[in-house]
Amino acid sequence: MKLTDFKALTFDCYGTLIDWETGMFEGLKPLTGRLATPLTRDQVLEAHARHESSQQLQTPAKNYRDLLPIVYKRLAEEWGLAVTWDECVAYGQSVKNWPAFTDSAGALQYLKRHYKLVILSNVDDESFAASNEKLQVEFDAIYTAEDIGSYKPSDRNFEYMLKKLETLGIQKHEILHTAESMFHDHGPANRHGLASCWIYRRYDQDGFGATMHPGDMPKYDFRFNSMADLAKAHQEALRG
Repeated sequence: MKLTDFKALTFDCYGTLIDWETGMFEGLKPLTGRLATPLTRDQVLEAHARHESSQQLQTPAKNYRDLLPIVYKRLAEEWGLAVTWDECVAYGQSVKNWPAFTDSAGALQYLKRHYKLVILSNVDDESFAASNEKLQVEFDAIYTAEDIGSYKPSDRNFEYMLKKLETLGIQKHEILHTAESMFHDHGPANRHGLASCWIYRRYDQDGFGATMHPGDMPKYDFRFNSMADLAKAHQEALRG
């Protein structure tokens, strides 16, 4: 299997292209700054992952910008802190401020010359539009949890994407699903017989950060520590 075998790259966005862990950690500082006993960055992110995953299961049709305020409220309860609903809502609006990884835009602009680029994200359309501006590329298709009515790792999200891509003339064997999260992306990619590429942004850190532990580790076909490394490997594959 070679990188040049594929017609489309389907991307998770948050954690892969957008640095959601930094965005979350900064957005939660109004809470974490009030803790009597400080938590590590990973402790904060892992708590967020627990409440986010639980809420996505309970309210799959709720838009991400409306789901995050509930996560904020649950974190405040877990940590014994009082918050107003306005504070919770402000956190839900913070997605548009989450930064892109520094290599994302350049790598995407290069890859756009060789592939169809597609987003499959656990986000709402409004929040993604703000992130897309930071990514500086025009995606060929964008499929959000708001469009689908459920959140990855639900099989519904991948079934939706595959059916929509068929209408664009893209078959399953022509897709390389490209993502950081083993839990949200590589597990369901395995179930759907999709080739996958792990962008291992946390290669120099322990644990799974803002994503839940996937259980048995899914398999993947390619692994790179950044989008820049993926673009470089594609250039080498063309020369080879």
